[in-house]
Amino acid sequence: MTALLQVLTRFKVPGDVWGGFASMLVALPASVGFGVTVYSAISPQYAVFGALAGILGATALGLIAPTFGGTDRLISAPCAPAAAVLSAFAIDMVQQGTPPASIVLLLTVMGLLTGVIQMCIGLMGAGRLIRYIPYTVVSGYLSGVGLIIVGSQIPHFVGASPEQHWWRALTQPEAWDGRSLAIGGATVVAALVALRGKRAIPATIVGIAAGTLAYVLLARSDPSMRTLDNNPLVLGALGATGAGYLQTITSRWTDIGELRLSQIAALLGSALTLAALLSIDTLKTCVVIDQMTRTRHEPNRELLAQGLANIASSAVGGMPGAGTMGATMVNLSSGAATRVSGIVEGVLVLLAALLLGPFLAWVPVATLAGILMVVGLRMIDTRPLRFLESRATVFDFAVVLVVIGCALTVGLIAASLTGVALSILLFVREQVGGTVVRHKTFVSQRSSTWYRPEDEMRLIAQEGDKAVIFELQGSLFFGTTYELYTLLEPELKTRDYVILDMRRVQSVDITAANMLGNARDLLRERGRHLLLSHVREQLPNGRKLREFLVQTGLVEDATVQVFKDLPAAIEWVEDRIVGQIVRPNASQAALTLQEMEMFKDHRDDTMADLEASLQPRAFKAGETIYAIGDQVPELFLIRSGEVRITAPIAASRQVHHIATYGRGDFFGGMSFLDEHARSENAIAQTDIALFALPLAQYVRLSENHKKLSLLLMTAISRTLAQRLRHADGERTLLHA
Repeated sequence: MTALLQVLTRFKVPGDVWGGFASMLVALPASVGFGVTVYSAISPQYAVFGALAGILGATALGLIAPTFGGTDRLISAPCAPAAAVLSAFAIDMVQQGTPPASIVLLLTVMGLLTGVIQMCIGLMGAGRLIRYIPYTVVSGYLSGVGLIIVGSQIPHFVGASPEQHWWRALTQPEAWDGRSLAIGGATVVAALVALRGKRAIPATIVGIAAGTLAYVLLARSDPSMRTLDNNPLVLGALGATGAGYLQTITSRWTDIGELRLSQIAALLGSALTLAALLSIDTLKTCVVIDQMTRTRHEPNRELLAQGLANIASSAVGGMPGAGTMGATMVNLSSGAATRVSGIVEGVLVLLAALLLGPFLAWVPVATLAGILMVVGLRMIDTRPLRFLESRATVFDFAVVLVVIGCALTVGLIAASLTGVALSILLFVREQVGGTVVRHKTFVSQRSSTWYRPEDEMRLIAQEGDKAVIFELQGSLFFGTTYELYTLLEPELKTRDYVILDMRRVQSVDITAANMLGNARDLLRERGRHLLLSHVREQLPNGRKLREFLVQTGLVEDATVQVFKDLPAAIEWVEDRIVGQIVRPNASQAALTLQEMEMFKDHRDDTMADLEASLQPRAFKAGETIYAIGDQVPELFLIRSGEVRITAPIAASRQVHHIATYGRGDFFGGMSFLDEHARSENAIAQTDIALFALPLAQYVRLSENHKKLSLLLMTAISRTLAQRLRHADGERTLLHA
C-alpha cells in the first residue's frame, strides 16, 4: 500500500491517463491473442481460457509491475516471448499425450517459477549482467521468436485446423477457409498501412477494426457467421465473470499441492529460459526509454517487480509477461510521464474486459492471428543483413543464423547455449586476431625521468639495445599466449634485460602467468633479468595482479624485478649500463660553480661575477621549491641532492612524474626563458642545496658581462635542446 501511495503522488494528469488508455488499446488485444495462442495449442476448447489468461495477465502485470518497479512510462503485459515459450511447451506436452488439465496446471507452475527466478536475479544483483548478452544472440532470439509467432498463427490465419503444424497448413490450400483469409488479409493490410502513417490511432486498433469490419461484411451473406455457437471464426464467449472459471482457478491450486517435486524440477529449464527472455525483453525496453527520455532505470529493482507481477499473474491464472516495446512506445508518445500510466493501463484492461466482453467474443480469430503475424514480422531483426557487407562480420551473421535455426528446430534453450558459445568463440577469435604488443623499443631509444650527463647518455645510446621494452595491451590469456611467447623468444636468448610494461593490460590468466614463468627461467639460465612495470594492485577485471603473480610463483627470485612504472624500470637498467652509478646524497659536499659541467674551463674572475648574482638556497626533503602557477622566473642550479618535477594529469587528481634532476643539473629553465607562470611542481626529493638565478639579476649581469650572459644562455639552450630532441624522438617513436 505504501508503494502504491508513493506512485500515485507523482500522478500527472492528463498525460498518464491518455497514455494508459492508448497503451490499453494496444496491450489488451495483443494479450488476448497471446493467451489464445498458448491455450489453443492445448485444445481448441481452451481458447476461451487463453483469452481470459491474457486479460488477467495484462491486469496483474499492469497493476503490480509499475507499483513496485522504478521505470517511468514502462507498460508490462503478456508478450511474444512468453507466448512462444509457453505455446511450444504446450505443443510438446500434447505430443507426449499429457491431459489438457495437467498442461494448464504445468503452465501455471512454470509462470510461478519464472517469477521466482526473476526475483532471484534481481536480489542477486545480476540484472546488469543480462545487458551484456551479445547482440548477435539477442538478435537471433528476437528473429527466432518472431518466426515462431508467425508460424504458430498460420493455421489460424488460413482457417485450417489449429492442431495442424504450420507447414502442413501452408501446403494444403484445399483446407483453407476463404473467409478466414479475407478477414486476416484485411487485418494485416490495414495494420501495415497504419504503421506507415502518422499513427494517430495505433496500428493494432486499426487492424482489429478492419478485420472486424470484414467479418461483418461477410456475415451479411453467411448466416453461420452470425452466431457464437460452433463458430470457429471468432473467439466466442469469454466468460470473464463466470463462476466456472473461478472454480477452475481454485481447483488448480489444489492440484498444484499434489505435484511431485520431480515434476516441478523438470520445469526449471523452461522456466529459466522464459525468465531470461522476459528479463531481456523488459530491460531492452527500459534502455530504449532511457535513451528517449534521458533517464536511467534500475535493472535489479525492475526485475524484482516483474518477477512479483508474474507470480501474481500466474496465481490468478493469467499469462506471464514483460515490459513490452509496442505498448510502452504508445504510452510514451501519448504524453505519459510517470509509472501511474502503467497502473491506469492495468485498471482499464480489466474494465474493458468486463464491459466489452460481449464485443470481444466477436473478435475474429483470423484478425488476432493477423495482428500477431504483424507483431512477429516486426520482431525479426533485419539489421544483421548488413553484416554480409563486410568479411569481418560474416561470422557474426552466421551466429545470428545459427541461433534462429536452433530456436526453430531444437528449442530456445539450445539456441541460447549455442549462441553464447559461438559468441565466446568469436570473442576469442577477435582477441587472438589482435596483437598484445603495442610497441617494441629499446632503452637506447627511450629514457627514464632521470636526466643524465652527456657522457652517460652516449654510453646508454651505445649499449641500450641490450635491453628491449615490450609495451603490452589487451588480455593476456590462453588465446594470446603463443603469439606473445613467439615474439619474446628471440629476445630472451639475446638481450640482457627484457622489460614488459603492463600498463594497458586488461587481464592475465594462469596460462599467461605460466608463459611468463618460462620466460623468466630462460633468462635465469643466462644470468639475465626480466623486468615488469606498471604491475597494478588491481586490474579492470577485478583481479589483484601483484598478488596473482606472487601466488603463481613468477616473482619468487631476483631474476624478476617489479617496478611501479616504465621510467623506473628504464632507470634501473640505465644504472647498470653506466656501471652501477652511486647516486649523490646530502652528505656529499655541495658543488661550487666552477665544478659544474656547464661552467668548466671558464675564467675564475668571470665566475666570481656570476656567483655574486646567485642566491644560495636550501630545502629539506619533501619541501616545495616552486608550484604550478608561480610567477617568479628563476633558474635553479643543483649543488647537491635531487629534485622531482611533477604535474597533474588533465581531468584527474593523479600526479605524473615528469623528471628527476640531480647534482650538477639545472631546472626551471622554461619559465626563466619565456617568463610565463610555472606549469609544473618542483619538490625536493632529498635535502637539497641550490643556486638560484632570478631573471632580474641575469638582466643586470648581461648588461655588464655580455659574453658571460651569452655563455650562460648557450649552456642552458644546449641542454634544453638535447632534452627536447630526445623527447621528440621518443614521441615520434611512440606514434609510429
